[in-house]
Amino acid sequence: MQASVTLDRENRIGQVDKRIYGSFAEHLGRCVYGGLYEPGHPTADEEGFRGDVLELVRQLDVPIVRYPGGNFVSGYRWEDGVGAKETRPKRLDLAWRTTEPNQVGVNEFVRWCRKAHTTPMMALNLGTRGLQEALDLLEYCNHPSGSALSDLRVSHGEREPHNIRVWCLGNEMDGPWQMGHKTAQEYGRLARETGCAMKMFDPSLELVSCGSSHTGMPTFPDWERETLEHTYDMANYVSLHQYFSNADGDTPNFLAGALETERFIRTVGSICDTVKAKKRGKKDIYISFDEWNVWYHSHKSDDNSMANRPWTEAPPLLEDIYTMEDALVAGSVLITFLNHADRVKIACLAQLVNVIAPIMTKTGGGVCRQTIFYPFLHASAYGRGVALRPNVTSPLHDTKNFTDVPYLTAAATRNEETGEVCVFAVNRSLDQPLDLTCNLKGFEGLTRGEHITLCHSDLKAVNTVDAPDEVTPRRALFTPDGGVSSVRLPAASWNVLRYSK
Repeated sequence: MQASVTLDRENRIGQVDKRIYGSFAEHLGRCVYGGLYEPGHPTADEEGFRGDVLELVRQLDVPIVRYPGGNFVSGYRWEDGVGAKETRPKRLDLAWRTTEPNQVGVNEFVRWCRKAHTTPMMALNLGTRGLQEALDLLEYCNHPSGSALSDLRVSHGEREPHNIRVWCLGNEMDGPWQMGHKTAQEYGRLARETGCAMKMFDPSLELVSCGSSHTGMPTFPDWERETLEHTYDMANYVSLHQYFSNADGDTPNFLAGALETERFIRTVGSICDTVKAKKRGKKDIYISFDEWNVWYHSHKSDDNSMANRPWTEAPPLLEDIYTMEDALVAGSVLITFLNHADRVKIACLAQLVNVIAPIMTKTGGGVCRQTIFYPFLHASAYGRGVALRPNVTSPLHDTKNFTDVPYLTAAATRNEETGEVCVFAVNRSLDQPLDLTCNLKGFEGLTRGEHITLCHSDLKAVNTVDAPDEVTPRRALFTPDGGVSSVRLPAASWNVLRYSK
């Protein structure tokens, strides 16, 4: 099969915000306890953070990490996680039916972020708490000193303020499963009141208004319209969440799932613009896609665990073992974010370690890169700079839920500092390679090419701690000819084409 990508350096989508390569760490399962934090582990540092996990997080170059939830945040009391560890209370977490020991709290997480070379994105409890508790946490985190709560932070050993810039006004408040679930009217008023007060403290804060938990919600997209009419003046972003499943074993339909992401972004973007027009506003509302991933492998075992092992600390939950085909879906979603770089400014792969995550650990033992680690690694490493609008031609096919699905999905970026141009591409065909022609117009002196490929003869192949290299990328060099190159994309593959001088 034949396909092509044509790029023009003047046909720009927009600047890529590096925060689209963000992630998420929730107090859920073994994400924090046993993932980020495991005192006594052979690689643990003096604070109990796993060094092997930190090394892989730094490899991913994750610029922002959302914390501490997720569903967990809607019952969280942040005061439980500060001060002397030996006096911190244990609490029942109703969201995941576990016991929270509070050995990691806001100060520990911020210190972990420094070690991981990332920044925190703090979620607020607007479920069981509200405006005052949000302002208390903001004062504790961001005020230098001289007030009750900032001085409390100083007494806890954090002399300098954390200066957290991005705050989520609750989590999935449209969902009946959420503690403190609210109607759009109820949430919109609370979020507006909270956000306005927070910006009285610091007008430069970036605030995220809760959008729909997924496109199948009965309130979507009215939820966005109604809540944004309340929060437009103080919010900078609206959040979107989306998870992908191949529970029915329909792989072609599964691999086309990013088309739903495309529709999700376009629909919510149009609502943002409608509210802006209605408000006679001057600012754009951007998208924070702050939960996304493949999630279905662990559903049955999770249900059993929560029913039969209640009130334990950090039980293994949501520990999906990712396949080669899952990596293709993850890559396709990253491509979609790049192709909407003008609207999507933050995105968080959910989650970072153990819980539906690119990094998997063994308690007391080793660590591995799951299959989805590699598309994320490549996009984060090479997908910086300006997103270019690719002109793509590709054969088409239909699936159960989608028509005219291109076998080739692609995005492109240009790094303005180095001059490097990168094309990211997924071949969705399960059995046919794609002969891809790339034509780069107006790019001078790009004489070197590298082709990175991730593929496997078995789409169900996985990496584990005991067999960590079953699915790994390979690299090959090629030479562009006057801005034109031809490469073969294997069937069911993730590909990166790097053009440099």
